[in-house]
Amino acid sequence: MGCERLRAKAEEELRARFGGRVKRDEPLARHTSFRIGGPADFWLEIEQPEEIALVQDWARRFGLSCWLLGGGTNVLVSDLGVRGIVIRLGRSFAYSEWKPNGWSVRVRAGASLSLKKLVLQAVEQDLTGLEFAEGIPGTVGGGLLMNAGAFGGELADVVLGVDLVTPEGRQIRVPREDLRFGYRHFDLPRGTVVTAVEFVLSRASHEAVWQRYCQAKEKRERNQPRGLPNAGSIFKNPPGEYAGRLIEAVGLKGHRIGQAMFSPKHANFIVNLGGARAEDVRQLMREAQRRVADHFGVHLEPEVRLIGEWRE
Repeated sequence: MGCERLRAKAEEELRARFGGRVKRDEPLARHTSFRIGGPADFWLEIEQPEEIALVQDWARRFGLSCWLLGGGTNVLVSDLGVRGIVIRLGRSFAYSEWKPNGWSVRVRAGASLSLKKLVLQAVEQDLTGLEFAEGIPGTVGGGLLMNAGAFGGELADVVLGVDLVTPEGRQIRVPREDLRFGYRHFDLPRGTVVTAVEFVLSRASHEAVWQRYCQAKEKRERNQPRGLPNAGSIFKNPPGEYAGRLIEAVGLKGHRIGQAMFSPKHANFIVNLGGARAEDVRQLMREAQRRVADHFGVHLEPEVRLIGEWRE
C-alpha cells in the first residue's frame, strides 16, 4: 500500500472512531506558548483515558508517531511540523478533587488543569506547598514531566502519586516511593501518559501562605519577560550556576536571529518578536551553547523539548 493510500486509510479509521474531533494539518503554532510550529498530520483532543489506548494502538498499527502536547509550554515545535498524530488531554482532565486529612489535604489534579489555577486554588484554601509555582505556565501534567520548580521548591516535594496510562493501554497508579525525580526531570517510560497527579499540602495561616505566594509572584514579574511569546526557561541551570548569567556573560543578552531574541530582561528566555521561526530559536540555542562552552567549559542542557522534523 502506497504512502498516500496508507495515510488515507489511517485517517478513515481515526475519523470512524473520533469523527469531527480529528483535525488534519493543524498548525501547532496555535497551541504553543512560543506561537511557533508547523502543522501536525493529525490533531486530536482526548476526553477519556480509554481513548489514549485506542489512539496508541491505531498509531502502532499504521506505523505512525504519537505525540502528547500539554499546555504547549516548554516546547519548540519544528517549522516542518510533526508527522503522525499529536494528542492533547481535553477539558475532562482539567479538574481538582480535595480531601482533608487532619492538618494536611490531599488534592488529585487532572493532568490538563492549569498549574497556575491549581496554585491559586491551594492559596485560597490556606494550603502551603505550591506557592513557588505561582506563574509557572502550562498544565499539571506538563509541570510534573519537567519537575517544575522555582525559588527553592519543586513539584517532587509534594507529589504523593501519579495516575498513568501505559503504552500497553493499562491504567495504573504509581505511588511516590516508586517515582524517580531529578532536577527538571521526571523519569517516565516512553509512550506513557500522565492523566492525574496527587499532591499533599499542609494547612498554614492565611498570612503566611499569602506572603509566600506574593513574594513568588513579585520575583517572577520583576525578573522574567512578559508580553512576548516564549517557552519559559530555555536551558537548565548548571550545578552551582545560572544559565541566564552565563548567557549574559558571553554577550548574548538581547542578541537576535530573525524575529527570535534572547530577552533583554532575562537572558535564559528567548522571546518571539512576531513571526519567529523555530530554526531561528534553535540557532540562538546553539550559539549560546557554543559560546558558554568556549568561555566557561560548561554545557548548557536545554530545558525546552524540541519536537517534530528538523533539518540538520
